[in-house]
Amino acid sequence: MTTGSRRAQVKHKFVVVGAGAAGLAAAAGLIRRGVRDLLIVDPAEQHYYQPLWTLVGGGEAARAASVKPLRELIPPQAEWLQAAVTGFDPAQSSVFTSDGKQIGYDFLIVAPGLQINWDKIDGLPAALGTDGVCSNYSFDTVESTWRAIQAFKGGDAVFTFPTPPIKCAGAPQKIMYLAEDYFRRKGVREQTRVHYYCATPTIFSSPHYARALETQVVGPRQIQTHFRHELIAVRSGSREAVFRDYANVREIIQPYQLLHVAPPMSAPDFLRQSPLANEAGYCDVNKETLQHVRYPNVFSLGDASSLPTSKTAAAIRGQLPVLLDNVLAARLGLPPGARYDGDASCPLVTGYGQLILAEFGYDLEPLETFPFD
Repeated sequence: MTTGSRRAQVKHKFVVVGAGAAGLAAAAGLIRRGVRDLLIVDPAEQHYYQPLWTLVGGGEAARAASVKPLRELIPPQAEWLQAAVTGFDPAQSSVFTSDGKQIGYDFLIVAPGLQINWDKIDGLPAALGTDGVCSNYSFDTVESTWRAIQAFKGGDAVFTFPTPPIKCAGAPQKIMYLAEDYFRRKGVREQTRVHYYCATPTIFSSPHYARALETQVVGPRQIQTHFRHELIAVRSGSREAVFRDYANVREIIQPYQLLHVAPPMSAPDFLRQSPLANEAGYCDVNKETLQHVRYPNVFSLGDASSLPTSKTAAAIRGQLPVLLDNVLAARLGLPPGARYDGDASCPLVTGYGQLILAEFGYDLEPLETFPFD
């Protein structure tokens, strides 16, 4: 890390790292509550509304509807530094950035989201967007999914789920259900085998919704599930996907005509390698208060936090009021009083015009807010 003496040093009362759903929500919420002198740090030009990509990949929305210039979304009372964070020194309440700045803070909100690690799967980067290989997990690749679904004539349609963490754990199966529905409408379902290769032991973390998915969707539609299998390589020339079978400690080869990949993900490198991280690389916060367990002027929400709940915008909705209350209490020298119960939501799209709305907390039991089954 470059020493502070070689950097331009500035200071702000509040610094928010990340301008995704979590960072923008935190910044806007603090400003609404009267905070001034707030800096947002994010290198992006564009902001992507990622929840829409399931519908883009399923042919139900335009990719252009998921993107806006980030400048249009920065709260006007906030300052924006368009630079990447390269490190943290929480003992000195400092953030280091790629443009040579050392930024001091009174309070830090860490919300940089997850990092996509395409290169962790051998052969995947070169294969993406070609010969039936697709993914909804980036703006650049999402349109390839709809093209692949439309071009599919039958055979093996394979959908993958990596070892968590993952943005929206329901998304890999949402696109599978949409594709399977489309195959039926197109008349190719009878000559199609739909496979779901999942690195976890079950189709969904909450047993209540896992049972519903198994009995109401997966079973009746004859979707073949393969649990504790993780994609490790794509052989695009021969249209083969290589999986590690954790249960039997072996590798298996699955032919495909369509392969939708949910890639491996992690906290960003600059966070994983910092004093703020826990052993898994995430910002190490109390799961109820969202306050850092070692640095009381640091808070975190969203995908890069260590909160043991779904990494979704719906979870951020539940985290946000707790974070705002507790940050402002800390500013007054008071202990955190608000508590987050893990409340998260996942609208599991099961076909065109159909879904199962999963709402649950830390205990994975239902926390349903809509009065219907």
